Amino acid sequence: MRALIVYAHPDPASFTAAVRQTVEARRAAAGAEIRLIDLYAVAFDPCLSPAEFAAYEDTAENTRPVARHVADLLWCDTLIFVYPTWWYGMPAILKGWLDRVMLPGTAFLMPDERNPAIRRGLAHITRLGVFTSGGATRWLTAFIGAPGRRTILRGVWLLCAPGCRRVFAKHYQMDSSTPESRAEHLARVSRAMDRFLGAPRLPRLPRLGREART
Repeated sequence: MRALIVYAHPDPASFTAAVRQTVEARRAAAGAEIRLIDLYAVAFDPCLSPAEFAAYEDTAENTRPVARHVADLLWCDTLIFVYPTWWYGMPAILKGWLDRVMLPGTAFLMPDERNPAIRRGLAHITRLGVFTSGGATRWLTAFIGAPGRRTILRGVWLLCAPGCRRVFAKHYQMDSSTPESRAEHLARVSRAMDRFLGAPRLPRLPRLGREART
């Protein structure tokens, strides 16, 4: 297994950092290779520049400014995002990573004369995870929506392998959290990771007729 963790939090002493460490520990215990992209530590620029926008559909050129990130994305078979939920979504630096790294020719294939719709480009990714926390209650989050979660676990997921395994864990009401609730959530993350590490689910194949079962 080759796991890429994309991490976004400005405080290395945050609870989100503890979640990331828990995720890393479970992956390492499973014998996985791990690469970490700490977006704040590398001062990732989330802004898509005019030059990048102009070359957005040029596969030979669009990856050049973010070549290392693209190489990590193409290397992994497991993609995990760890971030705090701010305003019901992901931090701007992480949204910018998606804008600049999930590119045509890498994450997806643009429509052409034979294919009228966008096609998946991350078919090598068989596991996709989101681990986050936020101040709102579970009820309020359900009422307002969770665009960060949907962007990754629906939008990015559709670009991954058919049957790609997904995992999600969130600590709600972080502003009133306690040492006990945080410890309980880290244990929940560990259990979720252990389930997540199982063999990826493959798409169900159609049943064959009797004459084709030999």
